[in-house]
Amino acid sequence: MTRKQVIDFIELSKMDQPNLVNAGQYENFPVASLFLPARLRPAVRAIYVFARTADDFADEGERPAAWRLGRLAEYHAHLHALERGAAVEHPVFRELAPHIRAHALPYPLFHNLLSAFEQDCAKTRYAHFGEVMDYCRRSANPIGRLLLRLYGDDDPKHQAWSDGICSALQLINFLQDVAVDYQKGRIYLPQDEMAKFGISERQIAEGRADTLWQQFMKGQIERARRMLQAGAPLGRALKGRIGLEMRLIILGGERILYQLHQSRGDMFTRRPKLGWKDGAVMLRRALFPGRSRSQTSTSCSGGCGH
Repeated sequence: MTRKQVIDFIELSKMDQPNLVNAGQYENFPVASLFLPARLRPAVRAIYVFARTADDFADEGERPAAWRLGRLAEYHAHLHALERGAAVEHPVFRELAPHIRAHALPYPLFHNLLSAFEQDCAKTRYAHFGEVMDYCRRSANPIGRLLLRLYGDDDPKHQAWSDGICSALQLINFLQDVAVDYQKGRIYLPQDEMAKFGISERQIAEGRADTLWQQFMKGQIERARRMLQAGAPLGRALKGRIGLEMRLIILGGERILYQLHQSRGDMFTRRPKLGWKDGAVMLRRALFPGRSRSQTSTSCSGGCGH
């Protein structure tokens, strides 16, 4: 799951309390939620701290790009040192190192995350959806794969489902944070699809959700919904509290999409936000997935898709 996002329940929880992600938080994954087995929480926290601090470097808007890229290069160097078996005194890596060793976490996944943050320092527009998905592959998908490795799950099908969920959550975060990202000088929406609907950057700057914007957003919402649903079987495949956590993440993404649909894509004045009432509904559906399956499908498929 990723870095803008995933999960206004796009960060399902912060530290030990179920919570919702704030705009400035490293998105897209549960941070040592109470629903996770206690033995995994320290490792999840360590991964979160790595991703969050690296993401903060990328978002240091007052600093020149060269400074930000330099800090991220240092993170790459610390990872390479750990790979060689050297000791690293940096507190982020001192905390992370034992979990990498204990769970055989793949170093390339951490480097992929850093490469996405580096891209944020230099690339602010995306010509087409393929470029957006390449970013998701590096900014979001590594988190899901790292979590699966913590769970001891190396099933290729589960990894594919996880990639679908994480990429969908990243897309959802992009959609709910169009205005927030624009203030940072970034637009993650595909430029060719914007042009097809006559959407200009000026329109985003003005926060104008007219008919063309609504039609444009309808397609963006539906695509993210389909991708999230394609990965949803992972929530049932994972057993116990880990499966519960995953179902909550998926349901959180669905709720954000539903709110985007209800506002006709007007996140400028009605940015999606999950409250405790949403959390209670999500928890009930996550605990009893068989009973709520048809209701969940209706609430998002019918709501988000039409």
